[in-house]
Amino acid sequence: MLKSKSFLCIDFGATTVKVAEFEPNETGSLRLKNYTLRSMGEAAAAEGDREAVVLQTLKDVLSEGVQGPFKAGVINVCAPGFQVFSKFVKLPATDPGKVGQIIQYEAQQNVPFPLEEVVWDYQILGTAPSGELEVLLVAIKNEVVETFFRIGEQAGLELRLVDVSSAALCNAYRFNYGDAEGCVMLLDIGARSSNLLFFESGRVYSRSINIGANSITQDFANEVKMKWDEAEKMKIEEGFVSLGGAYEEPSNPHQALISKIARQVMTRLHIQMNQTIQFYRGQQGGSMPTRLYLAGGASLLPYTAQFFAEKLSLPVDYFNPFRNIQIDPAINLEEMARVAHQFGEVVGLGIRNLAQCPVELNLMPASHLKQQQFKAKRIYFIGSVLCVLVTLLAFGWFFGWTANQKRAALTEIKGKMGPLKKNSEALKKATMELGKTKELGRQYVDLVSSRARWSELLAGVQAILISASTNHGIKLSASDAGGTNNEVLAAVWIEKLESTAMAAGPATGRKRGGGGPPAGDDGMGGMAPGAGAVPMGGLPMGMGAPGGAPAANAGPRQIGALNLTCRALNLKRFSPSANREFVESLQTNFQAATNLFLAEGTTLTNRVEEVELTNHTFGFSVTLQLKEAIRF
Repeated sequence: MLKSKSFLCIDFGATTVKVAEFEPNETGSLRLKNYTLRSMGEAAAAEGDREAVVLQTLKDVLSEGVQGPFKAGVINVCAPGFQVFSKFVKLPATDPGKVGQIIQYEAQQNVPFPLEEVVWDYQILGTAPSGELEVLLVAIKNEVVETFFRIGEQAGLELRLVDVSSAALCNAYRFNYGDAEGCVMLLDIGARSSNLLFFESGRVYSRSINIGANSITQDFANEVKMKWDEAEKMKIEEGFVSLGGAYEEPSNPHQALISKIARQVMTRLHIQMNQTIQFYRGQQGGSMPTRLYLAGGASLLPYTAQFFAEKLSLPVDYFNPFRNIQIDPAINLEEMARVAHQFGEVVGLGIRNLAQCPVELNLMPASHLKQQQFKAKRIYFIGSVLCVLVTLLAFGWFFGWTANQKRAALTEIKGKMGPLKKNSEALKKATMELGKTKELGRQYVDLVSSRARWSELLAGVQAILISASTNHGIKLSASDAGGTNNEVLAAVWIEKLESTAMAAGPATGRKRGGGGPPAGDDGMGGMAPGAGAVPMGGLPMGMGAPGGAPAANAGPRQIGALNLTCRALNLKRFSPSANREFVESLQTNFQAATNLFLAEGTTLTNRVEEVELTNHTFGFSVTLQLKEAIRF
């Protein structure tokens, strides 16, 4: 947004070039500093010659504004309506993230050229009463936009914005007549086409009609066999719109013919307006217009306002685009008033540099937009590069100074480090030896403290076996239950006791585990009647070196489980399942001794031996998972 210097707004019409120079004023509006309007004649209508004619006309205009030569070098441009495709489309209410895709599809369907050959843009104007989105879609061919760039460059101007006439008129009307109520029409009658806009309650609708004032000139020149330039001059100087009916015709036959042709052209335009009004009311849900504003060069023909007032039965006024624009005191207001209503597009272009507008379209190619953005940020980029260079230089100097200081400090420190390194190595060696000694002492402490666990553990096992003689839970059969002696006496003893050893953890030596070679202990022979205990035998691993010194090739180990091979009296005379019930009850008793064993690891290790009634005993095995492992 430009706030510090003036800028130019140029409307390249079909046969005229309109230029105005604006600058922002203190109130946040615009100040008109200079303006001019120049006709290009019939030569501008030929597509092959148009670029050269427009360029030459622009160069002449820039040097002779009403206040002298124009001084600004930045321009906003408005493309004429006949070079722009525009269409209003309605989109169904949808997810906002999908609107862009839908509009892309609508552009492919509606724009009469491949999208790669045009620059196109769109504006969401609001929501219809039915909930549909109202979108204005515009497109212009790439070569037309490139023409604007070439003209601007050759004229020494920097192009910033390419707008379209309907959007510029809309912004100019909203800026100057934003307080209007009801439905209002704005008719801009150009040379080759006309723009009809509807404004109602914040909504806008527009249509381009391919009827313009050139039709009057061309028809008149054909009728009287006159050159186009001469016919145009006569139309401007003597032409008017015939009022029709019983009005007396002028005595000049050429003037009378022009007036009739003008009325015919305006009648065709009125028919198109009526069709558009019906479409707006029926398809767009609009209201009947209550007022008409006229704009454009062709509206200068005398009695144009009276013609449309009679045909439409509406009040008709001329559009004043400078209503809220400050005029430089040096500008002649009377002269400007004669052409003011032709500058609607120009004022709309100027407003785009103030703030956000109701319709913001820009038909600048993406490549040029990127160039603009880069140029706008170029000064910041240069400043950033300079800041980076200064920062790098500062860091370089600081780094050099810091490096010198650190080198001096390092040399001093190295001189002191020699004796300290020797002391450090000696200290590390002594620390390692101390750690080994502490670990060895801790192992001996653990081994001595675990000796009491054996007596506690074996006493617990013996108590459970003794209690099993009566606490066994055997269920008697029905025949036996009727007898006189209901007491069942059982007996169980250990034939063999083995342990499961594992490597001890480095920290505690109390971890649970299994696996490893079996080890044993003696002194189990008197645990139960008839016990034939097999001693576990052997010295614990790591404890068998002569003189009581620990073995050098093994660390401390631990016992995590006891494997008992047991034998018990045959109880099948009481019940066929008595033996299994006895063993299961014994297993339950072991699992219940939670101060000694872990229930999840205490279980039968193989099946209970099946024997006949004639056998006196039967065998079974039990694994007891120790709650706390015993180190050795």
